[in-house]
Amino acid sequence: MFTGIVEETGEIVARERTDDGLRLRIGADEVATGLEHGQSISVSGACLTVEEFRDGEWFEVFLATETVERTYLSDLATGDAVNLERAMPADGRFDGHVVQGHVDAVATVTDIESVEEDWFFEFDLPESYDRYVVEKGSITLDGISLTVADRDEERGRVTVAIIPATYELTTLAEKEPGDPVHLEVDVLAKYVERLLEARFD
Repeated sequence: MFTGIVEETGEIVARERTDDGLRLRIGADEVATGLEHGQSISVSGACLTVEEFRDGEWFEVFLATETVERTYLSDLATGDAVNLERAMPADGRFDGHVVQGHVDAVATVTDIESVEEDWFFEFDLPESYDRYVVEKGSITLDGISLTVADRDEERGRVTVAIIPATYELTTLAEKEPGDPVHLEVDVLAKYVERLLEARFD
């Protein structure tokens, strides 16, 4: 489990296509320090498993076909940045919200507006997921825990407010309208929906 609090941005330093998927080597400082084989790391919101690593320098992850098809990670080139977060320790501080690292879909940036020191990002949500999003609720975009500032039901769009610290620490500073972002809706909303369906069925 993750919290959506990005620790640092890493850099794609190598990529290799295989018959079964894609292998990425990601350069990082803090996140690549003290790793163990099999640990989970959120890479721009996708939970991936560490296969190899060099302490304090890089780690490698494998993307199976399902991950390649559901995310935009296969479109990344060497030099591209990704948001990184290690799995939350059992005794850790819970600063964000419950994030599984299971990307639901790829959303699209539709507008970016700077207002004084803050930034407002608007995203176009896939139709089947807009029902899980509520104003002031939690949403995960590229692995970042965010609060929904506004929801446009007619256009299927959602706006989030980004503070300077988040803008500077994450890959959001590199995003432009038309760019993709990984979407993970609040898993609690999914459970509530499933329980209600079971009850009324």
